[in-house]
Amino acid sequence: MAWRILINAPFAGEVVDALNQAETARTRAALPPERVHAPALALLAAFQREGRLVDFLQQEVAGFSDEDIGAAARVVHAGCRKAFRQFFVIAPAAKEQEGGPITVPAGFDAQRIRLTGNVNGQPPFKGTLKHHGWIAAEIRMPSISEALDPRVIAPAEVELS
Repeated sequence: MAWRILINAPFAGEVVDALNQAETARTRAALPPERVHAPALALLAAFQREGRLVDFLQQEVAGFSDEDIGAAARVVHAGCRKAFRQFFVIAPAAKEQEGGPITVPAGFDAQRIRLTGNVNGQPPFKGTLKHHGWIAAEIRMPSISEALDPRVIAPAEVELS
């Protein structure tokens, strides 16, 4: 096989790509889960910092009135929306107006369009757009310093007297 690498440039490129992928997989497997998932933990920390989302989700709300939960939800929503917009630009998966007619062509992307209702026959399909869906048009996840522990969603707060 070594001679094939020497005389066949495309094959040599495939071998190099495979070795690089294997090295990336080994490196990733060697990382602890908190390092592998550090960007997701950073997003969760931002939701906590801006909207107190983790506090809200950890709180048992069954004993609170609907008015109290609604008031808390407004605060959580505003903060989490701010954090969400720092990380993502979101766009509709379908450009057509919700509630309006849509034609789904042959070869449509099944990840972007889910057909419901009476689905039979072959495309193009005609129907009504119930929800335009969402795609991430831009993602701005931060790099996480090796000096930081990404598991810390929010530090404990201690008020000194």
